[in-house]
Amino acid sequence: MKFLPLASAIAATFVLTAGAAHAQAYPNKPVTMIVGYAPGGATDRVARLIAKALTEQTKQSFVVENRAGANSNIGAELVTKAKPDGYTLYIGSVANTINYSLYKKLNFNLLTDFAPVVTLTTIANILVVNPKLPVKNVKEFIAYAKANPGKATCASSGAGSSIHLSCELFKMQAGIDLLHVPYKGSGPAVIDLVGGQVDSMFDNLPSAIGQVRSDKLRALAVTSAKQTPFAPGVPTVSESGVPGFDVSAWFGIYAPKGTPKEVIDLLNKEVIKALATEELKKAYQGGGFELPAAPNTPEQLAKMTQEEVNKWAAVIKKAGITQD
Repeated sequence: MKFLPLASAIAATFVLTAGAAHAQAYPNKPVTMIVGYAPGGATDRVARLIAKALTEQTKQSFVVENRAGANSNIGAELVTKAKPDGYTLYIGSVANTINYSLYKKLNFNLLTDFAPVVTLTTIANILVVNPKLPVKNVKEFIAYAKANPGKATCASSGAGSSIHLSCELFKMQAGIDLLHVPYKGSGPAVIDLVGGQVDSMFDNLPSAIGQVRSDKLRALAVTSAKQTPFAPGVPTVSESGVPGFDVSAWFGIYAPKGTPKEVIDLLNKEVIKALATEELKKAYQGGGFELPAAPNTPEQLAKMTQEEVNKWAAVIKKAGITQD
């Protein structure tokens, strides 16, 4: 019996050493990063920027794989079924926290089937209108909508998108009635907005800022809690007459549930290291992406995920939106 403490100590040491060795060896083969959308969108661009940086840092390939469909749900479900070893990751976003309540039935649970790793970036949405609309700020836009209930229009990239939900939240908090006009993507919506077929849109800032700079669209406000350097001089919705309004698109890395903590922590460390490089900072600036707030831990991403699920569940319920 006197040998049992020694045996237990040896066993414990073996477990700790095995865990450390696992983390140190990772990654020793290509890592797949699943994006639930087609190439070219914001999620895809963010994924490719971080994949390039991680490949250079770790000397191992991080490969982006696009699995589009069902507003990113197909890609997300694929990752939940992958081996939890850190070699299959998911680029999640605010859309996933919306989908949690939007879809009547999902074959996975965002809050229990994933292990949050790290936040990659946040992006403000921007309220833009056709320049011919007789409004120059948020207060005038609200007054215009109240004078034209159900006639003033708000375009989106699709029902249930973060762009659509930004509009719904704005309607609720401003006490106005805007007619939602969904499109199959942000591009077609912006084209019609520029053409005057619709009045307004809460587009992702990187997508709309070019049209604002060329005076094809008028920016009224950004949706984030603070003003953004990517739209200098443009006030926030909150400081423009709708106090407390705060919506940002965001993107983060998630691993399958059960992925070893050592691997999660190593991935988190490598991403934070990459985000601090001048090369990635410059690439972010060029794309209109903002660095995530510190501290940027797995726990912080988990907390934000839960908060966003709760926030959008309330909006979806009040707006009566649903998807099969």
